[in-house]
Amino acid sequence: QVQLVESGGGLVQAGDSLTLACAASRRTFSSYAMGWFRQAPGKGREFVASIWWNDGSTNYADSVKGRFTISRDIAKNTIYLLMNSLKPEDTAVYYCANAERGSGYRYWGQGTQVTVSS
Repeated sequence: QVQLVESGGGLVQAGDSLTLACAASRRTFSSYAMGWFRQAPGKGREFVASIWWNDGSTNYADSVKGRFTISRDIAKNTIYLLMNSLKPEDTAVYYCANAERGSGYRYWGQGTQVTVSS
């Protein structure tokens, strides 16, 4: 079992920056990446960004490319999401998830609320 705990959410104004963190209790032998997802009110959960543990390769949704940066701290089993130039449409609950070979994103955090006011 892997526990994931997100932190860093809050209420900000459009144009502000915010950094989210996600700490994993451990990494299993099968863990190969972690990702951030978000779910806005009345919408489905959508992919935001991901990062591979071994080489730090990253992927981003088009909607956040150039504004958000995902990073990792291997020693702390923690990933971060630096969010710049926030927009009201970035308002959502942000979740982190751990990906394992053969299982996809298997473990999920409880989520942290990000609200961007206009």
